[in-house]
Amino acid sequence: MSETQEPAAGRPAAGPAQKKAGRRGGHPLVRFLVRRVLLAVLMAWGITLVTFVLTNLVPGDPVAANLGQRALGDPAIVAQWRAEHGLDKPLWQQYLIHLQGLVQGDLGTSQQSHRPVAQDLAEFVPATLELAGAAILVSLVLGVAFGVVAALRRDRLSDHALRVLSLIGISVPTFWLALVAFYVFFYRLQITPGSGRVDAALGSAPPVTGLQTVDALLAGRWDIFTSAVGHLVTPALVLALYTIGLLTRFTRSAVLEVLGQDYVRAARAKGLPGRTILFRYVLRSALVPVITVAGLAFGSLLSGTVLVEAIFAWPGIGQYAYKSATTLDLPAVMGVGLVVGVVYLVINLIVDVLYGVIDPRVRLQ
Repeated sequence: MSETQEPAAGRPAAGPAQKKAGRRGGHPLVRFLVRRVLLAVLMAWGITLVTFVLTNLVPGDPVAANLGQRALGDPAIVAQWRAEHGLDKPLWQQYLIHLQGLVQGDLGTSQQSHRPVAQDLAEFVPATLELAGAAILVSLVLGVAFGVVAALRRDRLSDHALRVLSLIGISVPTFWLALVAFYVFFYRLQITPGSGRVDAALGSAPPVTGLQTVDALLAGRWDIFTSAVGHLVTPALVLALYTIGLLTRFTRSAVLEVLGQDYVRAARAKGLPGRTILFRYVLRSALVPVITVAGLAFGSLLSGTVLVEAIFAWPGIGQYAYKSATTLDLPAVMGVGLVVGVVYLVINLIVDVLYGVIDPRVRLQ
């Protein structure tokens, strides 16, 4: 019997690429995810360094911002305050202390609220997540749908109308739109609730996730859920308008590019139904750039809701960041910067994973 065995019947011999992939250890998607996670950890460390350096480069004295004029005149009080907050140590030593605290889950203590920054963020971040999440969900549904319709009806009246609407959505300032929406729909027409996340008379559902809609559902409080959704609609739509316009234009361009590919023409020549061609061939290829834009848009929504939160009295991270910056509350400012940076990292990681799932060529590169 020969030493070189023939491959079993019905089982093709492993090619060089498959043998090489096996030696590298595992499925290409697994290796792809491991690389992205390691890169995300490295970038997270970079975020801590950048936020610390930029925060300490801000002009102004936190002592003067937090102590009154009378206390500033007493050197003993000033020295004690600096020692309590670690400002009497060199910057490199302050960073090491800050990094050690982050590893232990300690973001420091706010100089204004005198509470742990992590506790403050746990109170404010869910409100912004709920608002930005609702806005990006509406943006994805409407933006992708409008973009596909505009591409399939290229140069027709509906295409021109959607392109004009998307241009208006991109061009209109969000803060101006928020003021107009609040004035028209609440003050004049009185068809939407006022400011805040829920009616004050109803109170809040028992906190579980910090999201009013989810907590209300978990508690079975449909009255609070209805009120929370009503308060969420207007600010979410205001935030979503810009992203809808952006996604409409990107989706239209991506779908038009895919429609001109040879494999789409071949699918049509084979007589495949239009729905099958659209969902199996066109949308799958066109979603890669759309996912990129959606991920960046969600990060922008999460970090750029300051004015909308102020107009609708939405107690989110934007308001917390603004108050912390105006009072030079350095631990709070660094905590906000770290949270926003980590959110961007998580979103980019999710986008990379979706790349690998949608397009196998990405994970093999």
